[in-house]
Amino acid sequence: MQSIYLKFYLTEKQKRGDKPLYGWLLEQAKAIGVPGGSVFRAIAGYGRHGNLHAETFIELGGELPIQVEFLLEERQAEELLATLRAYELNIRYVSYPVTVGGV
Repeated sequence: MQSIYLKFYLTEKQKRGDKPLYGWLLEQAKAIGVPGGSVFRAIAGYGRHGNLHAETFIELGGELPIQVEFLLEERQAEELLATLRAYELNIRYVSYPVTVGGV
């Protein structure tokens, strides 16, 4: 079955209202019927500003990279992205078609 793989790039400290942005994204996806989503916390990374963020004992400020991933229908991907645009959220993402199956 043809689906869309949609991955968002965030940091731990990004919020929407009083919630972490990754949790808000999961709620939005669930509300439009996406069957599941996952959040992954990186141990290190850098973004477009070139600042390196690594998991160390000293760094507790919520700057570590977060990835939020979904496998969803094209219609759902368009609806989720439209929601983000409506809220004027500037979130980096990648999207590409994938084949989903089971053996």
